[in-house]
Amino acid sequence: MRRELLDTFEIKEDFLLNGQPFKIMSGAIHYFRVQPDDWYHSLYNLKALGFNTVETYVPWNLHEPQKGSYHFDDILNLERFLEIAQELGLYAIVRPSPYICAEWEFGGFPAWLLEEKGRIRSSDPAYLKHVADYYDVLMEKIKPHQLTQGGNILMIQIENEYGSYGEDKAYLRAVRDLMKERGIEGPFFTSDGPWHATLRAGSMIEEDILVTGNFGSKAKENFADMESFFAEHGKKWPLMCMEFWDGWFNRWKEPIVQRDAEELAEAVKEALAIGSINLYMFHGGTNFGFMNGCSARGVIDLPQITSYDYGAPLDEQGNPTDKYYALQRMVHELYPEIPQQEPLIKEAMVVDSIPLQDKVSLFATLETVSQPVKALYPQSMEELGQNTGYLLYRTTMVKDADKERLRIIDGRDRAQLYLNGAHQATQYQTEIGEDIFVSLDQAENQVDILLENMGRVNYGHKLFADTQKKGIRTGVMADLHFMTEWLQYGLPLEGVADVDYSGTWQPQQPSFYRYEVELTETADCFIDMTGFGKGVVFVNDVNIGRFWDVGPTLSLYIPKGYLKTGNNEIVVFETEGRYQPEIQLLAKPLYKEMKEGEK
Repeated sequence: MRRELLDTFEIKEDFLLNGQPFKIMSGAIHYFRVQPDDWYHSLYNLKALGFNTVETYVPWNLHEPQKGSYHFDDILNLERFLEIAQELGLYAIVRPSPYICAEWEFGGFPAWLLEEKGRIRSSDPAYLKHVADYYDVLMEKIKPHQLTQGGNILMIQIENEYGSYGEDKAYLRAVRDLMKERGIEGPFFTSDGPWHATLRAGSMIEEDILVTGNFGSKAKENFADMESFFAEHGKKWPLMCMEFWDGWFNRWKEPIVQRDAEELAEAVKEALAIGSINLYMFHGGTNFGFMNGCSARGVIDLPQITSYDYGAPLDEQGNPTDKYYALQRMVHELYPEIPQQEPLIKEAMVVDSIPLQDKVSLFATLETVSQPVKALYPQSMEELGQNTGYLLYRTTMVKDADKERLRIIDGRDRAQLYLNGAHQATQYQTEIGEDIFVSLDQAENQVDILLENMGRVNYGHKLFADTQKKGIRTGVMADLHFMTEWLQYGLPLEGVADVDYSGTWQPQQPSFYRYEVELTETADCFIDMTGFGKGVVFVNDVNIGRFWDVGPTLSLYIPKGYLKTGNNEIVVFETEGRYQPEIQLLAKPLYKEMKEGEK
């Protein structure tokens, strides 16, 4: 729905839309976390709340997963997402910065950057060349959706919370210039924590670029800090919280983070009385595939879960929660002139007793799902050109003694070692490198090591550290020497069509389990992963994400759009040797009971 009379948007002492003061009431919906069939549902519910704008990040690692190979179809069709928003009467804020954080794999950076020259998030010319190549393609998708072109984009972000990482202003100017050279007119903005140190380091206030803040409470204090920073630079700008955190993300082994609905509504009301707001998140959605991020904590990294429910006003499925209705009441009280509608609610289905059809050990189908790469010493995932998933390393070990000590030197993130197909040890991050004693009863013995990349950090000082290279990065020692002559099987698991179930299944080995279900109608649902250990699930060859019995979630969301009438195939890749003869589809997510502080 292109406008014949183009809107104008300006940043003066107020936001001005067509010359009139305009309060931005925005909600974050990441198109890449929501199945495309559900974009309308989520955007409609945002408009129905009385909000006028949608905000989204743009993930570089999905749009350019391999250097020079670009993808903008299906769940990555940013243009279609913006079009649906415009058809519903929503404006848009787009954040196509090279780095997005977003609790997303590597903060949105493509993993192949780890093998390239150039310091990321800096004015290093080698890095900026990669950004420029990406922007050559991306900005052609964004440019037609600017207000000046009849589209709905109000503002464009230059960088994301850069003040929490660096202070290289030449880099910020370079990113802005790369956008402008490719037809992006702005207005531009940066977003940072609201205190002076981050605002000074991460803003472009000297360049007259709007400064916005990120926080989730205490709007008066935080906006006052921002106003003070503005005044120091002679600016009187409208105040905006670009990320008002209405919930929080979750990590494995930790309880779900909770926030009271009425308390949130009061906190948002306080913010709206002073400035504009973008609710982060409005609909959180799902980290499909291997796209969950990871929190950096000293020497250990803490991976985040598949669900990005976030405790948002719309739940993972996209349906309104108590927070939605509390916000709806607050908006009506504060702005009774804003029209509101009843939100859309999707149905969910239950399917019991879906039988197991086939099962096969990974080792028995290895040659059909991966072709080995030979190397004298183990290579990292990035050296092998793989971004995410698993790597299986295989070599032969000669018997020198009845009992031998093995050590994996410098591996990430989780290692499972097998001797002649029998599981010997599982090690995770800080345990990797500890002794593994094995008993040798053959003259020659097969050693297999399955390494899982559990997600790269998305925030902080480790963003470009060697710790974000995955797999075995130094080698494997037997006794006091490094072992050589390795076969390396890449397992990105972008699909499971090549799994051959005619092979054998062995207990305690990583394995594939295939289930089939005939559906006469489809709806959203959650697959119950009770009784499984750890792994990923594929629905009709789509990787819907990771599961792990440590909690807090014990189910995975399946959008209706990934199901079909007729026969549906569900494949579970499980690494702990645990499975169920039948599985169930649930109408609601399933959680593990956990107490605060429990690990």
